[in-house]
Amino acid sequence: MSETNKEEQPLYYWGTGRRKRAVARVRLKPGQGALVINRKRTIDDYFVRDQDKLILLAPLRVTGTKTKFDVFVNVKGGGSTGQAGAASMGIARALVKADAANAAVLRAGGFLTRDAREVERKKPGQAGARRSFQFSKR
Repeated sequence: MSETNKEEQPLYYWGTGRRKRAVARVRLKPGQGALVINRKRTIDDYFVRDQDKLILLAPLRVTGTKTKFDVFVNVKGGGSTGQAGAASMGIARALVKADAANAAVLRAGGFLTRDAREVERKKPGQAGARRSFQFSKR
Protein backbone atom coordinates (compact mmCIF):
# COMPACT_ATOMS: atom_id res chain seq x y z
CA MET A 1 0.00 0.00 0.00
CA SER A 2 1.09 3.56 -0.59
CA GLU A 3 1.49 6.07 2.18
CA THR A 4 -0.66 9.18 1.69
CA ASN A 5 -0.57 12.80 2.77
CA LYS A 6 -3.48 15.12 3.60
CA GLU A 7 -4.39 15.73 -0.07
CA GLU A 8 -4.75 11.93 -0.57
CA GLN A 9 -1.94 11.85 -3.12
CA PRO A 10 0.51 9.04 -2.34
CA LEU A 11 3.92 10.04 -1.05
CA TYR A 12 5.46 6.76 -2.23
CA TYR A 13 4.60 3.98 -4.64
CA TRP A 14 5.86 0.57 -3.49
CA GLY A 15 6.90 -2.44 -5.55
CA THR A 16 8.56 -5.76 -4.74
CA GLY A 17 10.67 -7.67 -7.24
CA ARG A 18 12.28 -11.09 -7.08
CA ARG A 19 14.76 -12.97 -9.26
CA LYS A 20 16.66 -16.14 -8.35
CA ARG A 21 17.60 -15.59 -4.68
CA ALA A 22 17.46 -11.77 -4.82
CA VAL A 23 14.63 -9.71 -3.34
CA ALA A 24 14.23 -5.97 -3.95
CA ARG A 25 11.88 -3.56 -2.21
CA VAL A 26 11.39 -0.41 -4.28
CA ARG A 27 9.88 2.98 -3.40
CA LEU A 28 9.08 5.59 -6.03
CA LYS A 29 8.63 9.20 -4.98
CA PRO A 30 7.80 12.04 -7.38
CA GLY A 31 11.08 13.91 -7.87
CA GLN A 32 13.95 14.67 -10.23
CA GLY A 33 15.29 11.19 -11.02
CA ALA A 34 17.65 10.34 -8.15
CA LEU A 35 18.38 6.62 -7.70
CA VAL A 36 19.59 5.31 -4.32
CA ILE A 37 20.40 1.67 -3.61
CA ASN A 38 20.55 0.29 -0.05
CA ARG A 39 20.09 3.72 1.58
CA LYS A 40 23.33 5.41 0.45
CA ARG A 41 24.86 4.06 -2.75
CA THR A 42 24.40 5.24 -6.32
CA ILE A 43 23.85 2.95 -9.28
CA ASP A 44 27.47 3.39 -10.41
CA ASP A 45 28.78 2.49 -6.94
CA TYR A 46 26.59 -0.58 -6.54
CA PHE A 47 26.48 -2.18 -9.99
CA VAL A 48 29.83 -2.60 -11.73
CA ARG A 49 28.63 -4.14 -14.99
CA ASP A 50 26.94 -1.92 -17.58
CA GLN A 51 24.54 -4.78 -18.37
CA ASP A 52 23.16 -4.67 -14.81
CA LYS A 53 22.71 -0.89 -14.96
CA LEU A 54 20.76 -1.20 -18.22
CA ILE A 55 18.53 -3.92 -16.75
CA LEU A 56 17.79 -1.76 -13.70
CA LEU A 57 16.92 1.38 -15.65
CA ALA A 58 14.97 -0.34 -18.46
CA PRO A 59 11.42 0.10 -16.98
CA LEU A 60 12.05 3.82 -16.41
CA ARG A 61 13.44 4.23 -19.92
CA VAL A 62 10.55 2.37 -21.60
CA THR A 63 7.88 4.42 -19.80
CA GLY A 64 9.77 7.72 -20.13
CA THR A 65 9.66 8.41 -16.39
CA LYS A 66 13.38 8.50 -15.62
CA THR A 67 13.30 12.15 -14.51
CA LYS A 68 9.83 12.08 -12.92
CA PHE A 69 10.54 9.82 -9.93
CA ASP A 70 13.19 9.42 -7.26
CA VAL A 71 13.85 5.68 -6.86
CA PHE A 72 14.87 4.08 -3.56
CA VAL A 73 15.86 0.40 -3.74
CA ASN A 74 16.62 -2.01 -0.89
CA VAL A 75 18.01 -5.23 -2.33
CA LYS A 76 19.49 -8.32 -0.71
CA GLY A 77 20.38 -11.88 -1.62
CA GLY A 78 21.65 -13.41 -4.84
CA GLY A 79 24.28 -12.01 -7.16
CA SER A 80 24.56 -8.75 -9.03
CA THR A 81 22.54 -9.80 -12.09
CA GLY A 82 19.78 -11.30 -9.96
CA GLN A 83 19.64 -8.16 -7.85
CA ALA A 84 19.41 -5.97 -10.96
CA GLY A 85 16.57 -8.12 -12.30
CA ALA A 86 14.74 -8.03 -8.99
CA ALA A 87 15.08 -4.25 -8.73
CA SER A 88 13.86 -3.88 -12.32
CA MET A 89 10.73 -5.87 -11.54
CA GLY A 90 10.13 -3.86 -8.37
CA ILE A 91 10.43 -0.58 -10.28
CA ALA A 92 8.01 -1.87 -12.92
CA ARG A 93 5.43 -2.87 -10.29
CA ALA A 94 5.72 0.51 -8.57
CA LEU A 95 5.31 2.32 -11.91
CA VAL A 96 2.06 0.42 -12.50
CA LYS A 97 0.79 1.56 -9.09
CA ALA A 98 1.79 5.14 -9.94
CA ASP A 99 0.00 5.08 -13.30
CA ALA A 100 -2.05 2.14 -14.58
CA ALA A 101 -1.42 3.26 -18.18
CA ASN A 102 2.17 2.00 -17.82
CA ALA A 103 0.99 -1.59 -17.38
CA ALA A 104 0.54 -2.39 -21.08
CA VAL A 105 4.00 -1.11 -22.05
CA LEU A 106 5.72 -2.85 -19.13
CA ARG A 107 3.87 -6.13 -19.70
CA ALA A 108 4.83 -6.10 -23.40
CA GLY A 109 8.47 -5.54 -22.43
CA GLY A 110 8.37 -8.48 -20.00
CA PHE A 111 9.10 -6.39 -16.91
CA LEU A 112 6.07 -7.60 -14.94
CA THR A 113 6.70 -11.32 -15.52
CA ARG A 114 8.71 -13.11 -12.86
CA ASP A 115 11.62 -15.18 -14.16
CA ALA A 116 10.92 -18.44 -12.30
CA ARG A 117 14.23 -20.17 -13.07
CA GLU A 118 16.03 -21.32 -9.94
CA VAL A 119 19.18 -23.35 -9.29
CA GLU A 120 18.47 -27.07 -9.37
CA ARG A 121 19.39 -28.90 -6.18
CA LYS A 122 22.28 -31.35 -5.91
CA LYS A 123 21.18 -34.99 -5.80
CA PRO A 124 22.67 -37.58 -3.42
CA GLY A 125 25.20 -39.91 -5.01
CA GLN A 126 26.05 -37.41 -7.74
CA ALA A 127 28.67 -34.72 -8.13
CA GLY A 128 26.09 -32.00 -8.84
CA ALA A 129 22.49 -31.55 -9.91
CA ARG A 130 22.95 -33.55 -13.12
CA ARG A 131 26.64 -34.43 -13.23
CA SER A 132 27.64 -37.88 -12.04
CA PHE A 133 30.99 -39.00 -10.74
CA GLN A 134 33.38 -40.37 -13.36
CA PHE A 135 32.63 -43.97 -14.23
CA SER A 136 35.47 -46.46 -13.72
CA LYS A 137 35.11 -49.93 -15.25
CA ARG A 138 37.89 -51.34 -13.10
